[in-house]
Amino acid sequence: MGNEPIRVLRIMGPVISGGVDIITMNYYRAIDKEKVQLDFIFDGYHKTSIDDEVKEMGGKIFKVEPYTSSMWKSMKQVYQIVKENDYQIVHSHMNALSVFPLCAAKLAGAKVRIASNHSTATKGETKKTVLKYMLRPFAKVFPTHFAACSKHAGHWLFGKEFCESGKVSFIKNAIDLKKYHFSEEVRTNVRAELDVRDKFVIGHAGRFAYQKNHKFLVEVFEEVVKVHPNSVLLLAGDGPLKPEIESLVKEKGLNDKVKFLGVRRDINRIMQAFDVFLFPSFYEGLGNVITEAQAVSTISIVSEGIPDEVRFTEYVVGMNLSQTAKEWAREVLKYKDNYMRRDTKQDMRNNGYDIDLAAEQLVDYYIELNKHLPNKELVKGEI
Repeated sequence: MGNEPIRVLRIMGPVISGGVDIITMNYYRAIDKEKVQLDFIFDGYHKTSIDDEVKEMGGKIFKVEPYTSSMWKSMKQVYQIVKENDYQIVHSHMNALSVFPLCAAKLAGAKVRIASNHSTATKGETKKTVLKYMLRPFAKVFPTHFAACSKHAGHWLFGKEFCESGKVSFIKNAIDLKKYHFSEEVRTNVRAELDVRDKFVIGHAGRFAYQKNHKFLVEVFEEVVKVHPNSVLLLAGDGPLKPEIESLVKEKGLNDKVKFLGVRRDINRIMQAFDVFLFPSFYEGLGNVITEAQAVSTISIVSEGIPDEVRFTEYVVGMNLSQTAKEWAREVLKYKDNYMRRDTKQDMRNNGYDIDLAAEQLVDYYIELNKHLPNKELVKGEI
């Protein structure tokens, strides 16, 4: 019994093949599973893109009712899973919504309940933003421990003073640096595969959702094409607003210059084909892809919605969304004649984004929490 790994239950919300899902899998692949094993609760009953890999690595997967259908039913299912499997460490990655599953986990007897935040909010997403602000005052009610991917995200949900008191652990969105490094050969091969060998390539990777501001991105590209017609825009990802953006591209007559790549598992290669990575998000908890772009030394032009913490090399250039598409295009075009790329591995490590080191720290974090588990109480609440 003593040789078994500590089992941590991670509550993930819906798996959307991006963001938190990718970061979680980066950590899961890298952690020492003889010391810590991760099990997962996913929102929804469908098979996800990571189910098989999780099971192959020894993890358990539980599917619950989508919270958008019935938060009450979802909470009851979380309660049952925690209770029946006697999970003592429950780690929720549902941002402001973590209040619900962590309430259920507390009633089911979980002694360590971690709330992680990866996001902030914007005025443009009215319903979602109102809900986040309504739930924010309850963010510290049910967790016993707190975490965030950045100070920016931590300050937003838990408060600046609370974060600076040392009560919030910062778990970086680390990546596998063995996969993310610039290679001229990879760049040449990918540009050939995508038939963009002789083009000025602007790229983006992200879910087609309001937050990512694809509409403005297309408007910037339209201005680039007016000055430099031999340009192409590569858009990786999927999401609810994809049809709308496809229509916008057609409306602007840019069909032959915009390629929709879908969800890619090789974004470490795709990014190397880009001359400029364009990222005009309204808000981000961190902006994982900016970390990845820096790892392959690709210039990223980003909005003020990207936290300063992720801007740690000369490959990140800041712009404001108050500036026009034409002004953004002018900045993009500065990089059309290539630029020097260097090895940024040490920068990544110095800033905590090496997954091998970060995974060791995460294992130590869970082990330390497990050491201090209080004695089990005989009676808990019920849902």
